[in-house]
Amino acid sequence: MTQDQALDILKTGANVFLTGEPGSGKSYTINQFVSYLRARKIEPAITASTGIAATHIHGMTIHAWSGIGIKKKLSSYELDALCANQYVVRRVEKTSILIIDEVSMVDAVTLDTIDQVCREIRRNDQPFGGMQVVFVGDFFQLPPVSKDAEKASFAFNASVWKRMSPVVCYLSEQHRQEDSDFLDFLTAFRKRTLTDDHRALIEARICEPDGAPDGLTKLFSHNIDVDMLNNTELSRIDDETRVFAMMSKGKEALIAGLKRGCLSPENLVLKVGAKVMFTKNNPREYFVNGTQGEVVGFQDSNGYPIVMLADGKEVVVEPMEWAVEENGKVKASITQIPLRLAWAITIHKSQGMSLDGALMDLSQVFEFGQGYVALSRVRTLSGLYLLGMSDQALLIHPEVLVVDEVFRENSEQASAAFAKLSADELGTMHANFIRACGGQEVVEKKVAKKKSAKKESGEKAYDVSEIRKTHAKAFARWTPAEDVELEGMYKEGETSIPKLAKHFGRREGGVEARLEKLGLIPESGKVRKKEETV
Repeated sequence: MTQDQALDILKTGANVFLTGEPGSGKSYTINQFVSYLRARKIEPAITASTGIAATHIHGMTIHAWSGIGIKKKLSSYELDALCANQYVVRRVEKTSILIIDEVSMVDAVTLDTIDQVCREIRRNDQPFGGMQVVFVGDFFQLPPVSKDAEKASFAFNASVWKRMSPVVCYLSEQHRQEDSDFLDFLTAFRKRTLTDDHRALIEARICEPDGAPDGLTKLFSHNIDVDMLNNTELSRIDDETRVFAMMSKGKEALIAGLKRGCLSPENLVLKVGAKVMFTKNNPREYFVNGTQGEVVGFQDSNGYPIVMLADGKEVVVEPMEWAVEENGKVKASITQIPLRLAWAITIHKSQGMSLDGALMDLSQVFEFGQGYVALSRVRTLSGLYLLGMSDQALLIHPEVLVVDEVFRENSEQASAAFAKLSADELGTMHANFIRACGGQEVVEKKVAKKKSAKKESGEKAYDVSEIRKTHAKAFARWTPAEDVELEGMYKEGETSIPKLAKHFGRREGGVEARLEKLGLIPESGKVRKKEETV
């Protein structure tokens, strides 16, 4: 299924499970959907299974949103007490659309408990009290964490999942891996059809520690290995230490959650020569979450670090904000330099990143999904360097293998069913859902062309024909659809300003100004020409 098809289905208000391989555009599609809703004055509840995933989407964990906290089950007394919590009640009652990202890490018991809370508060026995629910994730990646002897069960085994029977949108496009042989390997990995040739392809990437290029980020299974390597490498640098302290504002409980989920530490310790990784998206400065570089200096004026990227570009890294938003309002935020030491990182924290290259040790992988997450972080086979590999690293949970076939079949059936609907029928369904959520449908107004004073006085009007030979839409008004697409692409962080300009057929200044108008980047204060203001 394509991203556009999935978006059309989401707009109907159907309960959806949005899935696909890493790099297939799940986050991009959700960002487009959120932008579409916000343009119509509807604010969805954006949540995730973990703090790290929540910080990426400016949301909160599903546990915090629902009020259940660390609990998986609630007694009758606890449920009654929770339903008396005015903050949780107000939040749940106002929500018409709930998005749960990284759903693979939510266990079935927890999901059923969240459903129970929603039904009780909303006094509605439909799944989740009748709101639209969008599950996002990939069950081939990291599974639910089990903290006791009882093995955690996947979310698709929850009673509420079966009652909802969500429409499966299995994205089929690929936007991360750029190597056809490597993509073929990852596809075979998912389908458990690895051949001797596939294994030979990966085993050929095994090397000695000194056989990999300098500066590659190393992925390990355990935190102790990551911390040891990062601290050791930093201590070897004979240079002045700079410490950047995290700032925060808002409710302490929300701040604590943001800190746990933020990949940048509370106290970031840097030196010239430190290997670092960006932990935020900022295409305007040509970096995204996972971009690697090296500290080459610090600004004299404010002390901010200067990082050289792989292509030689130097970026002054200023503090950025991580925030918890609810109903469009910031409830808490933390501010830090969006960097972390990157000689090493855990496989768990790498989920969601795209890396140009990585050195990884998969000899100590201890659970299903770890090997697949690690291998699928890199874009090409040539960027993959292995210190070790275990049989466990190439295993897929047998339950996931079975259900994945069902998901693929369901997605094909959904695609075929919606393909039979006309554009008018889909448009009516979309409009009805917006009205049901209390939103305002966007109507593109046709503005009559006005003759300019210059033209009326006989003077020649400004001719844009030459510019449009290279920028097809230069000086043209932005449409609501283009705004939604631009915001989605920017938040996904997959492209730079020049690439956005090329995609939309506009000049870089026009794209930058539109991002400012949409509130995605701060005002630059520059005097702009006509194109930047229409």
